[in-house]
Amino acid sequence: MKQVTLYTDGACSGNPGPGGTGTVLLYGTHRREIAHAYRQTTNNRMEILSVIIGLEALKEPCRVALYSDSRYVIDAIEKGWALRWRANGWKRNKKDAALNPDLWERLLGLLERHEVACHWVKGHAGNAENERCDVLAREAITRTDEWLEDVYEN
Repeated sequence: MKQVTLYTDGACSGNPGPGGTGTVLLYGTHRREIAHAYRQTTNNRMEILSVIIGLEALKEPCRVALYSDSRYVIDAIEKGWALRWRANGWKRNKKDAALNPDLWERLLGLLERHEVACHWVKGHAGNAENERCDVLAREAITRTDEWLEDVYEN
């Protein structure tokens, strides 16, 4: 399997509000940057979607080192929360619904395809690739003519 490094970040201007994703994929000497912006979304959706975008860009199953500054994303994967939410019919507990089940379902499918090792990085702390993802996400938000729709219910 190819070894790929994936850095991701999401941003939102207001929460909810316009949002953006920033993704950097590294494979050997190759580098790919991807950014998208959405008209109306939440920060957590952008954090999840940035990981999805990176994993969906891979053309074959890969061994992926995922770096994110989102505890929500890293903990939901590493601690098995997302798997548990799905097993419980997208409920966090007996009365509270899990948020973003549409994105978690997509991400769980991708985690079955790829071997992903998660790494949390502190945001805005000098990690060059994490900072680049933040710039990509925030710049995307400003390109209002490129906004996509993020259809969601929370």
